[in-house]
Amino acid sequence: MSGDDNISPDTPEKRKTLWIVLWLNVAIAVGFFAVGYFADSNALLANGLDNSSDAIVYALSLLALTRSRTWKRGAARFSGIMLLVFAGGVIADAIRRFLEGSEPGGIMMMAMAAVAAVVNLVCLRLLQNMQAKDVNLRAATTFSFNDFISNGGIILAGAIVMLTGANWPDLLVGIAVAGIALYGGIDILRDAHMDKHDQEGTEH
Repeated sequence: MSGDDNISPDTPEKRKTLWIVLWLNVAIAVGFFAVGYFADSNALLANGLDNSSDAIVYALSLLALTRSRTWKRGAARFSGIMLLVFAGGVIADAIRRFLEGSEPGGIMMMAMAAVAAVVNLVCLRLLQNMQAKDVNLRAATTFSFNDFISNGGIILAGAIVMLTGANWPDLLVGIAVAGIALYGGIDILRDAHMDKHDQEGTEH
């Protein structure tokens, strides 16, 4: 049997952790969408889309636990491409809001981001404590780290919005979140590419 068909062990710890972070991200995404709509915030909606893509990645990670290394790379590549697409949508929405105008709610932005930061930190700790992470689980860890950083940016933007009444801090953070997603997507695709070369090296 070739190394391409090697399957990493599925453990109760991995499965339990991924189920927890999956549902936490679903809950956060719903919260971001709801509060983002009422707060008229591009940054919150951007993070809602980000957490939605995260939830899909964690679902793929669960499926990948008992799959071959090649399947795991395919799931990771899908995750990376999804992040790139998501980033493009967020940037387009930020441009629309810049042209048409918006009135984001600073207090609502800060409150939602603070709650999300705590939840994302929990997800990040759970994922970092997992042993023998494959390429797909490394992608999941990248997502949670990006989310935690983004939440801090939203809190800062919310404070500036409250002080100035301007919408540019919200749009700036929304675009920054998209930038983080772009970097994360490229990093995941690069990791998947390197994983393939690492495997080919062990086979020769």
